[in-house]
Amino acid sequence: MDNKKLWLLLFALSAGSASLGASAVMAAEPGAAAPTSAHQLAPEELQTLVRDVYQYAYPLVLMDITMRQATNVADATSHPQRAPLNQFAQFRSHPAAGDRDVVRFNFDTLYSLAWLDVGKEPVVLSLPDGKGRYYLAPLLDMWTDVFAVPGSRTTGGKAGNFAIAAPSWQGELPDGVELIRAPTPMVWAILRTQTNGPADYAAVHKMQDQYRLTPLSQWGKDYAPPRGLPVDPQVDNLTPPQQQINQMSGIELFTRFAELLKQYPPHANDYPILFRMKRLGLVPGQAFDVKGLDKATVAAINDGARKGLLDMQDVVATGAIGKRVNGWNWFEGLGTYGTSYRARATVAMAGLGANLPEDAIYPNAYVDAEGRPFSGEHAYVLRFEKGQLPPVDAFWSLTMYDEQGFQVANPIDRFAIGDRDDLRFEPDGALEILIQHRTPEQSRQGNWLPAPAGNFQVTMRLFSPQWAARTGAWVPPAIRRVE
Repeated sequence: MDNKKLWLLLFALSAGSASLGASAVMAAEPGAAAPTSAHQLAPEELQTLVRDVYQYAYPLVLMDITMRQATNVADATSHPQRAPLNQFAQFRSHPAAGDRDVVRFNFDTLYSLAWLDVGKEPVVLSLPDGKGRYYLAPLLDMWTDVFAVPGSRTTGGKAGNFAIAAPSWQGELPDGVELIRAPTPMVWAILRTQTNGPADYAAVHKMQDQYRLTPLSQWGKDYAPPRGLPVDPQVDNLTPPQQQINQMSGIELFTRFAELLKQYPPHANDYPILFRMKRLGLVPGQAFDVKGLDKATVAAINDGARKGLLDMQDVVATGAIGKRVNGWNWFEGLGTYGTSYRARATVAMAGLGANLPEDAIYPNAYVDAEGRPFSGEHAYVLRFEKGQLPPVDAFWSLTMYDEQGFQVANPIDRFAIGDRDDLRFEPDGALEILIQHRTPEQSRQGNWLPAPAGNFQVTMRLFSPQWAARTGAWVPPAIRRVE
């Protein structure tokens, strides 16, 4: 190894960013790109390789699609819930039934979303004192891994200023500004602020308005975010990102993935998949040479990608990954995934932007106590015995979704129910949640979670779950079909 290669290797190992290493070393080896050899693989081996690489690539491509659509506006006020780079898109109310921008939207908090471009300079995230109101500010890299979470649990909900910096940034920070180094030069900030129903919106808005994003060069100045920014007509602003990526062929996705790898380095523990995907002609820092593939290989790649997608969709539909108890399923490794690429891709498709388990866990129910899929043709009950409510330090809820993971229109505009609602307990101290399409009698409507006429799924959210919930000492009771 010559001195230049050695220097690059040492720099990659010492840069303080887990994601810098893989790309730096790959870039240091100009001969690392082996000629495309996909056609030399046996059909079954090629299918397996393509499926694995497809699921490895899926989250990065989905994040890029989501970012481009969400930021393709002139300012932060003209288009609801969208904003340019380095500006907050404020969600001032919960989404309507027909909204399809985000799957498995939560109705416990109001979002403040921002895509941060820290490639040129750090961006300072300023957070206020929550004064007892729960909030969290998870920061995700472009691979969907959470790398920092200022907020109630970690920083005590106190006021703070955090400079989000790229992996290679070197410089001095002003007093009172704390450094958070990001693994990728693009970051997604998904701030969630506790919201106790529509009557609480005004108080939440006051807190949202105190969230600030300031380029480091503008710190201490009278900074106002730019307006009138150009809009890219090539960006699809209408089709939901999940639908866009799921319609891509394998060749299309790999081509876009190769371009993104030039901007967003792999994680340092990605070498096994990086070495394998060279067989497809995919090398970080290089374009994907489709011309070097024969028709049979192109067809095989597209077919393998389709099977990778179907596998993920089946996992979402059946809850095949993670812990399964009483008809509930949840994945214990949310937020950071290591080399669990199938899990990471499935979570991205099912609910992009998942929290760390210490901040929230999300048991999902697809079947009742007898293992039968939920249907609006029947009525169900979720019963918590006395003293067995979800153990949380913040709050819990139960949210209704259709088969695709979107909120369901209903006559009382209730998409979720939980501990901040005026729930009626049984004489024995138990709590029963009614889950059904038909409107129940008046006296029981306070405990009713409306369901659609067709098939559905239910998600429980536990914010700041206690030890018992995180370790499995407490598990959700089964949902029983009663008629």
